[in-house]
Amino acid sequence: MKQLLRRLIYITGIILITNSLQAQSLDQAKKLYNEGKYEEAKPAFEKLVKRTPSNASYNHWYGVCCYETGEYAAAEPYLVNAAKRNVQEAFRYLGELYIKLYRFEESADNFRKYINLLAKKKQDVSRFEEWLAVAEKAQRMLDRVEDVQVIDSVVVDKDAFLSVYKLSEESGSVTLFNDFFEAYGDVFSTVYMNQKGDNIYYAQPDENGTYSIYRQSRLLDKWGDQKELPANINSGKDTNYPFVLSDGVTIYYSSVNESIGGYDLFVTRYNMNSETYLTPEQLGMPYNSIYNDYLMVFDELKGLGWFVSDRFQPEDKVCVYLFIPNENRSRIEGEEIASKRIRASLSSIEFTWKPEADYSELIELAYKEIAGEPEIEKEFEFVVNNSIVYYRLEEFQSPEAKGFYEKVVELNRQMKDINEQLMVLRESYQATNARQREGLAASILNLEEKLYSLYDQPQPWEKKARNAEINYLRLNH
Repeated sequence: MKQLLRRLIYITGIILITNSLQAQSLDQAKKLYNEGKYEEAKPAFEKLVKRTPSNASYNHWYGVCCYETGEYAAAEPYLVNAAKRNVQEAFRYLGELYIKLYRFEESADNFRKYINLLAKKKQDVSRFEEWLAVAEKAQRMLDRVEDVQVIDSVVVDKDAFLSVYKLSEESGSVTLFNDFFEAYGDVFSTVYMNQKGDNIYYAQPDENGTYSIYRQSRLLDKWGDQKELPANINSGKDTNYPFVLSDGVTIYYSSVNESIGGYDLFVTRYNMNSETYLTPEQLGMPYNSIYNDYLMVFDELKGLGWFVSDRFQPEDKVCVYLFIPNENRSRIEGEEIASKRIRASLSSIEFTWKPEADYSELIELAYKEIAGEPEIEKEFEFVVNNSIVYYRLEEFQSPEAKGFYEKVVELNRQMKDINEQLMVLRESYQATNARQREGLAASILNLEEKLYSLYDQPQPWEKKARNAEINYLRLNH
C-alpha cells in the first residue's frame, strides 16, 4: 500500500513538473511572439501543437510563426485549423497568406469573414477593405494573365539593376538619377533620355519624400523648362521610373497608386492634339505582381523588353526579367489554375516558353551593344505627307514652298531666342533683390508678350509650304 502511495505521489509530481515546464515554455513563447520574435517562438509552439493538435490557440500561434518566417505552405494547415475554431485573427492571416500563394479568391473570402467579425465588434475595417480590394483586383488580373515569353532572368544587387539593361542607341538611354545630375543623397530613381538627346524624363522626391515624374528639354547646352507630368500620372503617391518609346508619346512608368503590391507598372500616351496624357492603364500579370515591379523598358530594334521586380528576392536583391513583347496582348486560355499561377507569378520562367523554342540567339542579342544608324543631320522636321519628311531647306523642290518655309524657320528661331532670353532673365529675377526685380519684371513681361504674339504665326506659313510643295511634286513627277 505504501509502495502504491509513493508511486502515485511520484507520478503526480512528474505531471505537476511537466505542466509547470509546459506553462513556463508557453509563457516564454507568448512573450517572444508578442515581441515579434517569431523565429525564436516557433520551436516552442511547434512542440505544443504536436502535443495538443486540437488546441486552436496553439494552431494559430504556430501558423503565424510559420507565416512570419516565410514558411507559407507550412503555415496554411495550422491557420485553417484555427479558423475552423473561429480564432478571429486566423482569417486575417489566411487572407494575407493566400495573396502570397496567388490564391486570390480564397484570400478575398477570408478577408470578407474577417471584416464581418470586426464590423460586429464595431472595429475599424478600412485597412482590411483595402486588402480585400487588392485580392479582388489581383484575381481579375490572374483571370487575364498575358501569354508572354519571359526568356531570361538575372538576379542582381538592388542598386545595380541598370547593369542588366543593354539598350540599342535608337531606344535612348536610362541612367541613375544621381549619376545623370551628378547629385548626392538618397534619390532612388532613373533618368530616361531620348535618342536625340533633347528630352529627359525622371522622378524626384518633394519635401515629403513623395516621388513625381518630370520632363525637361535641352536649350542649347543646358537643361531647362522643367514640367511636372499631370495629376492623372502623378497622383500624390510615389510615381517613378519613366521610359518613353521611340514614338515620343507612349510612356511606361511605375506607381504605388492603386497597385496590388508596392510599385506597379502603368502605361499612358500623350495626346498631341489636346496636349494631355490619356488615362493611364495598369499592366496585367505577369508584369505586375504582389511585390515591387518597375522600369519597363523596350528595345524596338532588338524586339525585346526588360522589367525589374523584387518578387521572391531577399531585401537587397532584385530580379531583371527579359521578355519578348506580346504585341497582340493575347491571354492564356485553357490552362489549369495552378499553371496560371505559375505563369502569373513567374515562379518558373520556363513555364512561359513555347514548346521546343530556342531562345539562345535572342538572349545573346539582348546583352549585345548595338550602335544605331548614323543620325540624319536635322535642321527641322517638316512632314510633307505620309511618306515624305524634310529635315533641311535644300530638300525642298518648290522654290515657292522653300520661301514659305524659310519664314517658318525664322519665326521658330525668334521664339527660341526669346525663350533663351526669358530663361536667363527668370534666373536673374530669382537671384536679385526687390528693387532690381521691378526692372526685370517689365522686361520679362515684354518678352512674354512678344513670344505669345509669335506662337500662332508659323502654322499658316507651314500649311502654305506644304500645299505648294505637294502641288509642285504632283505636277513634276
